[in-house]
Parts: sequence; C-alpha cells; structure tokens
Amino acid sequence: MPETIRTGTRRRRLLLAGAATAGIVALAIPGAAASAAEHGHGPAHHPAKVHVENLQLLAINDFHGNLEPPSGSSGTIKETDATGAVVSTPAGGAEYLATALRDARKGHRDSLTVAAGDVVGASPLLSGLFHDEPTIEAMNKIGLDVTSVGNHEFDEGSAELLRLQNGGCHPTDGCYADGRTFKGADFPYLAANVTSEKTGKPILAPYWVKNVHGIKVGFIGVTLKGTPNIVTAAGVKGLKFGDEVETINKYTAELKKQGVRTIVALVHEGGYPAGNTYDANCDSPSAGAGISGPIVDIAKNIDPAVDAIVTGHTHNSYNCTIPDPAGQPRRVTSAASFGRLYTEIDLPIDRATGDVIRSSVTSANHVVRRTVPKAGDITDLIAYYQKIAAPIAGRTVGYVSADINGRGSTDPETPLGELIADAQLEGLAPADKGGAQIAFMNPGGIRADLVYQASGGEGDGVVTYAEAFTVQPFTNMMNVIDLTGAQIVTALQQQVSGANEAAPKILQVSKGLTYTLDLTKSGADRVVADTIKLNGEPIDPARTYRVAMNEFLAGGGDGFAAFAGGTNKLVGASDLDVFTAYLTAHSTAAAPLAPPAEDRVTVVGTAGAQD
Repeated sequence: MPETIRTGTRRRRLLLAGAATAGIVALAIPGAAASAAEHGHGPAHHPAKVHVENLQLLAINDFHGNLEPPSGSSGTIKETDATGAVVSTPAGGAEYLATALRDARKGHRDSLTVAAGDVVGASPLLSGLFHDEPTIEAMNKIGLDVTSVGNHEFDEGSAELLRLQNGGCHPTDGCYADGRTFKGADFPYLAANVTSEKTGKPILAPYWVKNVHGIKVGFIGVTLKGTPNIVTAAGVKGLKFGDEVETINKYTAELKKQGVRTIVALVHEGGYPAGNTYDANCDSPSAGAGISGPIVDIAKNIDPAVDAIVTGHTHNSYNCTIPDPAGQPRRVTSAASFGRLYTEIDLPIDRATGDVIRSSVTSANHVVRRTVPKAGDITDLIAYYQKIAAPIAGRTVGYVSADINGRGSTDPETPLGELIADAQLEGLAPADKGGAQIAFMNPGGIRADLVYQASGGEGDGVVTYAEAFTVQPFTNMMNVIDLTGAQIVTALQQQVSGANEAAPKILQVSKGLTYTLDLTKSGADRVVADTIKLNGEPIDPARTYRVAMNEFLAGGGDGFAAFAGGTNKLVGASDLDVFTAYLTAHSTAAAPLAPPAEDRVTVVGTAGAQD
C-alpha cells in the first residue's frame, strides 16, 4: 500500500443576502535476555537492548464541524479541580485545538494526528451551511493525517463524501467565492467496512500505511456496522456496512503480509465509561472494568496484531486497557467530542521488528483549554466564512428566558426535546399541513442546547438562526403519517427494546401524550402500556392517529421499525423551518420562552445512556 492514498440533494441551498526529541532510544526489556538464552541466543545475565522509535499519535473524534467554540454543555468538559470537586471547564474550538495539537507535537520527530470519524456532519451553521468545506479546510491546516469515516460522513450520501475527499464545487450550490475552488481533504478517509453494493469493494481506501523512518505503520478505518440504522436511507443508498471485527481482522492480515507490524484501528464505535470526568480511571478495579458498551466486545475480538484502538461515536471520554484475544492489555481511547479533548498515545516501536512494545505504551486525554493562544490561520479561516454567512447566521428567530437544555440534559425527557416536539405538532397540525395529533422527535437529532448567554453581539436571551441551526442541523423534511394506536405503543416500546435495549433512545413527545417508563423492568415491559394516553384518554390500539416526525424517524431510523409501517404520508416543511417558525411565533424580547416543564414521561428507575 502506498504511503499516501487518495481516492478518487435535497439539501440546503446557500441563501446569501449580500526522549522523543531524538526519536530513537535504547530500551532495556526485562526478561528479553533470558528468553534469548532459552533459545540458545546468548547468556541470560546480560539484559538485551532494543532500539526504539517513539511514535506519538494525537487523536480526536466526533468533531462535527465545531469550528467556533461550542456553547452550553457542548462546550465544557468535566474534570476534578484541586479541591476534589467536579467542575465544568470551557473547552473546544478549532483555534484552540490547532494550538493544543501543535504544542503537543513539539519535541516529537515522529507524530501523526488521527481521527475516528464524524469529523463532519450534524455541524453548526458556520460549517454546515457550506456543506462542511470549512471543516475540511481547517483539518488540512491543523495537520490531520488520516481518519476513519463515521456515520455522519454519510448524512449527504456517498457522492458528497467522495467530494469532500477529492475536492470540487458542490453540485447544487457551486463554489462559494469566485476563483476559489474547494480542494478536498489532504488526508485520506478510510472506509474498510463500507462497500459498494455493485462492486463489493470499499468506496474509499480501507487502510493507510505511513513510513516512519523505515518503519511501516498501518491504520485501518471502520464505522459502526449499524450506520444504516442511524442515517437516512438516501445517505446510505447503494452501500453495505460490514462487521467491524471481521473487517479489521481481514485487513490486519493483509497488512501483515506487507510487512506491517505496527497497526492502529480507527473505529467509529464506542462505549460508556463509569466515571463522570474526562480522566476517570477506566481500569479500576481491573483492566477495562470501567467501560461498557459495544466497543468492549469489539476490542476483545480484534486481532492481537492491532496495537491500539482509537474510538468514537458515543461522545464519551475514556482511556482504557482492554485485553485482546490473547489476553494482553491493549489501549482503547476516546476523546469526547467537538474538539474539547485530544488523546496522546505514545507507541514505542522496536526498530528491529517494526512492532510496538505493548507493555510500554502510554496514553492520556488532554483538555483543549481556551486559555491558550488562538491559532491565527484558523482564526482567519473562521473569519472568512463568518463574513459570508453573516446575513443568515445573525438573524434573530426567537428569545429564551433561560437555558433550554437538549444535549446538556441527563433526563430521558428533555426541555428542548419537548419544545421541538411541540413545534412540530403545531406546524403540522393544520388540516392542510397534515392534521398531526402527536409529534415525536429522536433524541440524537438534538445536537445542542438553546443557551441564554449571548454567543456574540446579539445579546443575552436572543436566539439567532445560527443557534437554531446548531440544534437542528440536518434539514430533515417533516412527515405526517397514519399510525394505529397499536403501532404507537410498539414504537414507544422500541425505545427500550430490540436494537435500543442496551442503550435506550427515549423519544421526545409533544404535549398531550403521557405515559410511564419503568426502568426497573426489562425490554418492552419498561413502557407501561396501559399508562399511554393522549389528552387524558387511553391510546386506542384500533384507532388511526396522524403523527408528525422527521423523515429519518419516518423511515424507521434509530431502531423504530414501527414508524416505517406508517401510511398516507404527507411531506411538510423542514424540521429547522418548523422549529424557527415556532420560536418566532411564541417569543418576543418582552416575553421570552421559558423551559417547558418535564411532565410528559413519568420515569421510574434510572435511564440508560443515549447517543
């Protein structure tokens, strides 16, 4: 494989109104001489010296186009201060991330920067408005060397992903400035387990090999096999998503045949740490004991020849040691999301064998603090796109009296989720708009909080179009469908059963719909069927109801197969248009919106994690 690999909508139209310094050290390996003596290679009393190449890996994941410092809970990281108290520290922003990574590389002659997917997608307006070209340009400047694809890289389909890789103007919106053509990513996107249904071959390179002073270092990139369940059908049309472990093991064998002995997997799938701070001990009371979720079984089954696993998707931070199939400890890391953390992994490589000395690997997560100087080139890039986006971004669409939390809420029922569901119900209730009686919103589609504190010069409590876009960045079209009461009950049960049993996805519901969620029970029984009511009346299994939801949910996304059985579909406005219209209609500077009361879902027990 060559050192560098490059592989050759109904979406928003742009509406614009105007020891490392030397790199090689000698390392004494205890027991190495004894092993040699046992095989007749010399006396056991002389410790063997191994010449080591130190490779620094700097890793991020789930950046999601957050060029500007994210606000609300999305812009903080939990850590323990000097007094032992858990505090929320402001973190993130591409200007600070660039500085942090550049500082971290100092003194390391061998350093590579990698990512585990979702570099783009579900992005704030500054990146999303331009189909994430600004983020790709920022990553080029920051020095990203390689990334796996994530599920959000498919939000606009595989053709758009290939354009981000290879460059060229957007097929609908064109170029955003005269004489300025988008050049694409300087780094390879890896998609080992994403194949074309027609050819059976990966749509992008499955792996990338870097020659580090004569040592071959291989990276294999995969996204979660369940990507089709969490992306619109249009986004994954014509694609197949293979098993993560089978794919990584297949390409590990291929790399080994090419003489590659240092191998890193970039996996867009993750886990749930037990600790609530970014640096909680993930290996207490034993290796890997502090983490659960899909990545645990994946890590335990990936070929032992893989030396480290960089992960993502769950937006959590962890630095774990999970045993490989041979029972040997192996680093598994994740750096939260939105550029708030980066992971530093130090891989000592035996120059004689080209393999990592696993027992000497170290790793740590570091906060991207906003106390460091901003990177000037990233500041200039942000300013360039801010100027183009300003006529849209700064428009006032509503007012709030306090923070209305979505991503920042730890409750199954969130204030912002209720607000969005109410907006969808109101927007689709008129007979000519669909006649909706109920609205459902998927929790993963709520990408931020509505924050009271001003993010710019708009003033406290003002909600700008850019802020509303950050909350609802997908521009999904609203659907209204016929569902029977029985189908509605089944859909509510699918929140906590089947594909969602291990990590429940609690739908946000519009006013009038109430029920009890008993998390002390298991599976579908967690939804207490006889408590489901609409406007105080029990849901009638035989009655037909008109139900509003975005096109992703209506297609059965997030494991809600019951919604895909809906009939008599009417397509309405976009979710963002419905949301902003509601904010404008229901708030003024004198009478801002207050956070809704969380009184629709009665929860018994403790909720599981939601992505």
